[in-house]
Amino acid sequence: MGTPDYATEILKALLSDEKIEVVSLITQEDKPVGRKQIITPPHIKNFCLEQNIDIPIYQPKSLKSDEAYNYINDLAPDFIVVAAYGQILPKDILEIAPCINLHASLLPKYRGASPIQTAILNMDSISGVTAMKMDEGLDTGDVLAYSVLNIEGLNSIELFDNLSQIASSLTPRVLKEYEKINPIAQTDAIATHTKKIKKEDGLVEFESAKRVDAKYRAFIAWPGVYLDSGLRLKELKLHCDDGSYKSGEILEIGEDFALIGCKEGVLKIYRVQAPSKKEVDMPSYLRGKRLGVGDTLI
Repeated sequence: MGTPDYATEILKALLSDEKIEVVSLITQEDKPVGRKQIITPPHIKNFCLEQNIDIPIYQPKSLKSDEAYNYINDLAPDFIVVAAYGQILPKDILEIAPCINLHASLLPKYRGASPIQTAILNMDSISGVTAMKMDEGLDTGDVLAYSVLNIEGLNSIELFDNLSQIASSLTPRVLKEYEKINPIAQTDAIATHTKKIKKEDGLVEFESAKRVDAKYRAFIAWPGVYLDSGLRLKELKLHCDDGSYKSGEILEIGEDFALIGCKEGVLKIYRVQAPSKKEVDMPSYLRGKRLGVGDTLI
């Protein structure tokens, strides 16, 4: 059971293991996408269609129906593997077979909707994937296995890809060794919850260069980062995290970048996009605004 490319990588690993038989794929419904609202299948379904993978695909509107329960129950699965499916599994389905969820954090840290972005926002040095036996709570089930990696300097797209790969490696091992695993209960007292990302979360100020860089890396896919003026910072990196400057002060203009001071640290900004304008390199934007060294970017 899964929907985006994270789930697709796990499905690939299961399909390539001769000791595992995938009896069905359950994914979200096809949905309208883009300005033209073109009906588009989920990434994982599209993969199966493009590769001519011959497994039944079921796309229930809701799992809380007799039809959905009967469909899954009639498959008589040994396991239900769940990865970024997008719906809560009701109790009756949880009881059909052990439901193994591949969650993109080291539980009980970062339960909920945005574990990847939150790990970057909090400037963690490590993250990973948790294989968990699901219960009725939100990411509260017993831990079966972990896989850990260093995430320093990664953006959310890179981290997503890396976690997809280690999840795809971990999943077959957990299924084949399930009977030997002693599940470990999560410690609720140290659990943290992550929220769904909103557009307004991308607003940044030139207070801490390190914080702006973390937000940029966390929100690079969506919603991006932008100033109160609406100027979107499309490409940047942390230049240094020490020194104190006037917020938004232009310190240097290079061939394809500008150094922008923060109250703490300096950012190296390469590309920006003004509201209703095309994306441009930073020096071109500054020339158009007649801004130079010593002026303030707002």
